[in-house]
Amino acid sequence: MADSREVMNIRQASQYLGVSPDTLYKYVNEQKIPAFKLGNRWRFKKSKIDQWMEEKSMETEPRGKKRAHAAVTAGGQQ
Repeated sequence: MADSREVMNIRQASQYLGVSPDTLYKYVNEQKIPAFKLGNRWRFKKSKIDQWMEEKSMETEPRGKKRAHAAVTAGGQQ
């Protein structure tokens, strides 16, 4: 997928986010991720997705740091 694409379909957005299309549909139905319908198809604006990811990473940063540390520690013990 070209990174210059501003509007993505479900497949492109799921690849961009690293989740399955089914998971992305679930997030959309639960209104957890910014999306809009064009006709009867879900579309995702890359700038909105990037902003959403930034906001989510700020919310979970302290937990994320612990997990990253635990992963490094666990990786070093193998």
